[in-house]
Amino acid sequence: MNFPKMRPRRLRKNQYIRDLVRQTSLSADDFMYPIFVTYEDHKRPIQSMPGIFQLPLEEAKKEAKEAFDIGIKSVILFGIPQKKDEFGSCAYDENGIIVKAIKEIKDFVPDLVVAADACFCEYTSHGHCGVIDKNGYLLNDETLELLKKEAYVYAKAGADIIAPSGMIDGMVGAIREALDENNFKDTIIMAYSAKYASSFYGPFREAAQSAPAFGDRKSYQMDYANAYEAIKEIELDIEEGADIIMVKPALSYLDIIRMVKDRFFYMPLAGYSVSGEYSLIKAAAQMGWVDEQKIVDEVLTSIKRAGCDIIITYFAKEWIKNNSLLKI
Repeated sequence: MNFPKMRPRRLRKNQYIRDLVRQTSLSADDFMYPIFVTYEDHKRPIQSMPGIFQLPLEEAKKEAKEAFDIGIKSVILFGIPQKKDEFGSCAYDENGIIVKAIKEIKDFVPDLVVAADACFCEYTSHGHCGVIDKNGYLLNDETLELLKKEAYVYAKAGADIIAPSGMIDGMVGAIREALDENNFKDTIIMAYSAKYASSFYGPFREAAQSAPAFGDRKSYQMDYANAYEAIKEIELDIEEGADIIMVKPALSYLDIIRMVKDRFFYMPLAGYSVSGEYSLIKAAAQMGWVDEQKIVDEVLTSIKRAGCDIIITYFAKEWIKNNSLLKI
């Protein structure tokens, strides 16, 4: 079939026809919203992420409730501790900031799905994602033992999802073992399965106060030049018991998302639209160079079109409020 019998423009004639045949649609059900929780008594703006704040617990509860009320069904929590040490012990303190946040948010908004990021970079004095040796090299198996503790206290507090983000070999299996042994067999693991060593994380490191004090994270996060390595990492996480897999970042890794979804079509796939993606759009919009609402819709749609079932995005609330056609 060819022209003039076939005229693809017939299906683009007006907005209603375009909506009728649209192949990818966004809704509030697609989003998971990040929240940064702090011990401070006032919310602190994150300079590199306009509109995003470090929130004291009471404000974090309100933020979670507002998100739920407009249709966002899940949030992911990141904590800023009162103190840091070599082992990130506040990450697995049963009175730590994330434990308190999980308990109080679940009490305040019982039906909200609460995910807890499980890592150590926010909690260690050196800013790396686990235990390091005298040469600054991250020790894999020693870190797994601490991850077990962290996952346990978060599950005990009531987290629906544990989200290990350190790219530590064996992290999913270790966490699954700890959860199962402590009768948390139904707690979900959402693994940061293919997390690349990316320059797009810069603003997050301000938000979570998690920049490494020395070196970088390239010995444990993935080389951004590698595609098929993602398949190996994800296969390992699935074998170890991951319930949800993730690619991070999202926008520069749409090819990875598509490849992963084609291979592991039976697995729920998350994509993290990271802080650098958010900040680039915000900065360009503030300069008047792009239409923020339109470009956000295009970016988030591209992530879903590539294959993501879940999009972790700082734009979630804004997108919902700006989208007058959204059905909640």
